[in-house]
Amino acid sequence: MLKWTNMLDWENIKWRKLNLVTHRDLGYFFSVLILIYCVSGLALNHADDWNPDFIITKDTLQLDRKYARADVNEHLILNFNKLVGEESHRIHDFPTHDQVKIYYKDASFHVYMDKKMGVYEQLSKRAVFYQSNVLHRNSLKGWKWASDIFALLLIVITVTGLFVIKGKNGISGRGKWLVLAGLVPPIVAVVIQAFN
Repeated sequence: MLKWTNMLDWENIKWRKLNLVTHRDLGYFFSVLILIYCVSGLALNHADDWNPDFIITKDTLQLDRKYARADVNEHLILNFNKLVGEESHRIHDFPTHDQVKIYYKDASFHVYMDKKMGVYEQLSKRAVFYQSNVLHRNSLKGWKWASDIFALLLIVITVTGLFVIKGKNGISGRGKWLVLAGLVPPIVAVVIQAFN
């Protein structure tokens, strides 16, 4: 009987060590990616409050005179380009009969011809956030599979984390109550959503 008990203890020790090593090593390996997803998740959650990908700057410029649609030709467009410091444009169009909009690589110039004014708008990528959000939204070709593997291994990290500590502070003690408490926020959110 003593040998059988010792063997069970040995198996338990081996399992616990494997669990701990798996949790630790996966946690280290994915720590940067976890932080990237957390930062971009916060940014994307507040997309209604700010643009998480781009910084948009707008400058209002006064024109020397009013223009009509008939005045718009390649020479005038080139003059508008110089006015905003752009060497070349991609295309231009007419949103209305008295407006012309010129598109550049990362900018646009919206000219209100009868108001003698224009709005030059530039886009620049928000450092760190733009790249993080590209990963989070799976915008890179082939990243979907890396994201799927990451999600599966996050499950492994979470499950192995439940069994790192044993005793009264582990999953069989206060840990089970904290896990159950963690169910409350998603259940409340689902119930609120069901009644809206």
